[in-house]
Amino acid sequence: MNKKFMDLLKIKNYVVPSYLFTNYSLLGVSDKELIILIYLINKEQPLICDYKKISEEMNIDKKDVMTCISDLKNKGLLEIKLDKNSESKLEEYIFLDSLFSKIFINFIDNEDKNEKSNVYSLFEKELGRIMSPIEYELISGWISNGYSEELILEALKEAVFSGVTNFRYIDKILFEWSKKGIKSKDQVLKSKKEYKTNKEENVDVPDYDWLNNNE
Repeated sequence: MNKKFMDLLKIKNYVVPSYLFTNYSLLGVSDKELIILIYLINKEQPLICDYKKISEEMNIDKKDVMTCISDLKNKGLLEIKLDKNSESKLEEYIFLDSLFSKIFINFIDNEDKNEKSNVYSLFEKELGRIMSPIEYELISGWISNGYSEELILEALKEAVFSGVTNFRYIDKILFEWSKKGIKSKDQVLKSKKEYKTNKEENVDVPDYDWLNNNE
């Protein structure tokens, strides 16, 4: 078999971060820029910014390489800094720290959105209908005001149990719990238990002598 072909097959495969591959459009990255990023990620960091070498290794026009790297820099997905090489001479190096930071921030944001969408879907499931935009805003407002999603869902359950499923009633429940310092489901259950115990202890027993009743 042709030795050149064998050598080609032995070349190390490129590794592509799965999140980048499936979400690059969300980062504002074009198809061509994605290819450049995959190349850069698989090179030892930091990488000397040698447009000619990158162009030759990727078989992409040098002008296109320069344009892509410039655009990626403007999008905040890579940085080019001057640093000293092994011979103490200043050279331009490509750093990808900003790319990984951007991926991390996007990942966290998507996780938060998914959690919030679960809260909304659980509300619609309990209410048995699609919520109005105002109701979506109310839930978003509760979250912004510091109410945990767990507590909001517990207030919903309380309202459903009471047979009053309007948002004003749920808001009142959350407000009352907030005044009492209740911030979690466990604290809600503890408060209910204490209320039930106190109620049982304070039941009035009629002062009536059943044994000596002459009637």
